[in-house]
Formats: sequence, C-alpha cells, structure tokens
Amino acid sequence: MAGVESEYSFSLTTFSPNGKLMQIEHALQTVTKGDAALGIKVKNGVVLATEKRVPSALMDETTFKKIENICQGVGAVYAGMPADYKVLLRQGRKRAQAYTSIYGDEIPCSQATRELAYVMQEFTQSGGVRPFGVSMMVAGYDRWTGTPQLFQVDPSGTYFGWKASAIGKNFKNMKTFLEKRYREDLDIEDGIHIALLTLKEGFEGEMTSDNVEVGVIRDDGKGFQVLTPAQVKDYLEEVE
Repeated sequence: MAGVESEYSFSLTTFSPNGKLMQIEHALQTVTKGDAALGIKVKNGVVLATEKRVPSALMDETTFKKIENICQGVGAVYAGMPADYKVLLRQGRKRAQAYTSIYGDEIPCSQATRELAYVMQEFTQSGGVRPFGVSMMVAGYDRWTGTPQLFQVDPSGTYFGWKASAIGKNFKNMKTFLEKRYREDLDIEDGIHIALLTLKEGFEGEMTSDNVEVGVIRDDGKGFQVLTPAQVKDYLEEVE
C-alpha cells in the first residue's frame, strides 16, 4: 500500500485509495517534528506553553517568538514550520482587524480560530500551493459567556475545542500526562505548573526561561499576555 500511496504523494487534490490526501499527511508529520507546545483551559483562563529552541546559537533569541497575540484578547502558539506560522499569524491579525473595523468590537476567540481554519483549508484544495506545515493552539476568553476558550487547528483546516491538548514532538505522551492531571477546578497558577511539568516530561536538557515560553489569558479583562523571562524563571523554580 505504501508504494501505491507514493503515487499520490505529489498531488494535493487527489485522494489515495485509502482516502487520504498525502500532502496533508506529510504536513502533519512536519508538525510532529516541531517543538512541543500545549494548552490548558482552567476555570479562570487559559495557559499556553512551549519549548523554544532557537535554530542557531548566532540568532538573536529575543526576535524568535513562538507565542504571540492575534489581537489583544486572543493568543496562539504553534508546532511546525516557523515561516508558515508567520503567514498564518499575519492573516489572523488582518482578519481580526477587519472584524473590528466592521463590528466595532474585538474578534472572539472562536471566530479568530475559524478564520485561521478557513485559510488553512483553502490551501488543501488548490493547485500550485501546499498545506501549511503547522498546527496551532488558540486561546481566548469569551467575555459574553464568561468562559475561557482553547482551540486546536491542524493543517487540514480541522479545528476543535479542547480542555487540554498538546502538539509537536512527544505530543502523545504529553496528552497522556495531561489526562492524568487535568481537573475542572484548576486555576491559572495550577495550569502554569502543570504545563511546565508536562513540558519537562520529554524535555531534552535543562528547562530555563530562555528555552520555554508561557502565555496566559485571565478573566480580568487584561487580554492575552506572554509572561516575561523573569516570571517564567520564578515558575520554573517552583516546579523543580
């Protein structure tokens, strides 16, 4: 069957005999080779955390970011190809701005995720392009319903809401770790500790504030915020 599938691996819009679009399968493989990232929804917000491996020792690590805002109240983290993530981040920000200009309000997390999923899905059905080699986790807080929101969107354009999930390398073990420790009554502080412990399970080398990023959104109306290296260092000392 592998030989048959290889005949379809260069075609974006042709299904293989077992019903797969092989270019999407390749994109998912790219995601599983990316730095580990995860999200945890808690009772008063959402926590995103990720490894941050700078590609070269000569690179200025302050310019290499993995967790960023789509708008003030929505943040995202990725696993996979950085260049593809930058394109999606730019598209997400443009659509968030367009939403605000039309409706006079900030785009909800669910709508921001849907817009990203539309872009990703479009790149699975057109000639001359390829699927995005990234999965993203999108976090926000719905102030109308008073509920935190966490979504995962994959290269196929599929997205689902999660209580906790993981992407990137070692994602299966991280999900198992999260399943054992997740509770409905967790708060932000608990979520940050569990996120760092989950990353630590499969982390190569020492975890420091230079190679880990954490972002949070709380129910305090301040929007999505990326923790400073000093804040991350304090939390790392607590989980050692």
